[in-house]
Amino acid sequence: MAVVELNSENFEAEVRKSDIPVIIDFYADWCGPCQMMRPVFESLSEDYKGKLKFGKLDTDESSDIASEFDVSAIPCLVIVKKGKEIERITGFASRTILKQKLDKITK
Repeated sequence: MAVVELNSENFEAEVRKSDIPVIIDFYADWCGPCQMMRPVFESLSEDYKGKLKFGKLDTDESSDIASEFDVSAIPCLVIVKKGKEIERITGFASRTILKQKLDKITK
């Protein structure tokens, strides 16, 4: 699995200073749609190795970062490039829909 567990300690290095765009899955263990998103997210992480970094951030454990990104509903996927948000997908997204959005970003 090529998904990085993000938290307050590694967020700066893994996201803000990343050389490639990062897609962050803001989630919580108690969230049903987040659990549905997990296998889609993990399988896509293999497809985009070297093009996109995939990270998961538990909103309960890192609420400071979730607040910074104004995450008010989960799952919420935020794509960050050079430290700036460039795309956001809120709610469950199918593999097909997510792949279409990611293909636009990685081209």
